[in-house]
Amino acid sequence: MNEQARVQTCVIHLIRNSFRIASRRDWDALKKDLKPVYTAATATAAAVALDDLEETWGGRYSAMIRLWRSAWEEFTPFLDYDPEIRRVLCSTNAIESLNARYRKAVRARGHFPTEQAALKCLYLVTRSLDPTGKGQAR
Repeated sequence: MNEQARVQTCVIHLIRNSFRIASRRDWDALKKDLKPVYTAATATAAAVALDDLEETWGGRYSAMIRLWRSAWEEFTPFLDYDPEIRRVLCSTNAIESLNARYRKAVRARGHFPTEQAALKCLYLVTRSLDPTGKGQAR
């Protein structure tokens, strides 16, 4: 298989889903034990932290451990980046938001006479993004 794109799961969603499985009274202890998994320096260190998590919580929340193990291949690319970059990459919300804006713009116009017209539409949507919320274009 030719690897041209790296697929990564949203770490925020993994963490949120972990807490949905757990009882609210265990959240503080679970937060402390889960953090070494997604803040590990390497995939090997994260695997060790996940094994420790399973040892502590596996009996009570085996579904949570299965959740992390089933998403492991899509989670580990996240660990290849520096911690500063991880803060940006941990969530796919920005990408999902951009894709939603693209879909809305394309759906509003229906069809395009040329490929260049479609690309211009997407370009204009991208230009109109306002990261500050103050009406400023990038």
